[in-house]
Amino acid sequence: MGGLGIMGGAFAKAVRQHILSQSGATGRVLACNRSTACLSQVMAEGVADAVFTADTVAEMLPQCDVVFICLYPHATLDFMREHKEHFKSGAIVTDISGVKGIFEQAMPQLLRDDVDFIIGHPMAGGEKEGYAHSDAAFFVNHNYILCPTPFNKSENLALMRTLVAELGFTRITETTCDIHDYKIGFTSQLCHVIASALVESAEDPEITAFGGGSFEDLTRIALINAPLWTELFIANKEKLVAHIERFERQIERFKTYIADSDSDRLRDLLSHTREQRLKMGAIRTVKK
Repeated sequence: MGGLGIMGGAFAKAVRQHILSQSGATGRVLACNRSTACLSQVMAEGVADAVFTADTVAEMLPQCDVVFICLYPHATLDFMREHKEHFKSGAIVTDISGVKGIFEQAMPQLLRDDVDFIIGHPMAGGEKEGYAHSDAAFFVNHNYILCPTPFNKSENLALMRTLVAELGFTRITETTCDIHDYKIGFTSQLCHVIASALVESAEDPEITAFGGGSFEDLTRIALINAPLWTELFIANKEKLVAHIERFERQIERFKTYIADSDSDRLRDLLSHTREQRLKMGAIRTVKK
C-alpha cells in the first residue's frame, strides 16, 4: 500500500480481514506512508506486517507482487516516475484515482515492460480523512471500475478481478478511461460542484435552522477535501465544464418557468424529471 490515508488504510484492512485472515491465503501486507503516526497504528492493530516511509519505500517495492498507490492523481504519476526501477519484476500496480485519462496517456512512458499498471477506481470510501477513519467494510457490496488498456496483460486483469471481488466489491464494471471520466464527471464531480455552489449561495448562515433534511442530503458531499477535488476538477476540466454547462441550461429552464408562472411547462418538466430518475434507478438495479 502506497499512501495510508482513509483509502490506503481501508485496502490494507480489507486485504488483512477478507483475504489473509478469512481465506487462509498466504501473503504479507506492507504499508508505506510519508508521516509515521499512522504507521505505528497500523502495526499496533496487526494490519500490516511491515511499514516503510517515503525514504525507505524503495526497499518495500521489490517485495511487492501487487501495489495499491493511494495518492492524488499527479502524486501517483510522480510516484511511478520516481520509483520506475524499484518495482518487482512481474508486479501489478494500480491506482484509486477519480480521473483516468491522465494515466492512460502517461503510463506507456512510465512503465517498464515487466510491470503492469491496471487503472482502477473503487467507488467507495468515507467522508473523513486519514487512516483513523478507514474501514474494511467500505468495499462490501460496492462497485469497482476497471479501465483495461492495450498494455495490460490478460492474466493480470483476471487476477485483479478476483482480488477486488475478494475485497468485498460485488459489481465490477469495465470501461474505457474516456467513458469513465465522462460518467464520473457527471455522477461525482458535477454533484460536488453543485453541492458546493448550493452552500456558497446561502446568504444567511442560519438558514438551515428551518431545514427538514433536504439541504443536508444535498450538501453532505460539500464537506470536501479541497486540494484533492481541485486536482480532480481541473484534470477532467473539459468533460466537467461541459456537464456544468448542460446543468446551467436546465437551471435556466426552471428559473424561466417559475418566473413566468408557467405551471404547465413546469409541471411537464417535473414529471419528465421523475420519469428520468426512475429510469436511472432501474438501470442501476439491473446492472447490479
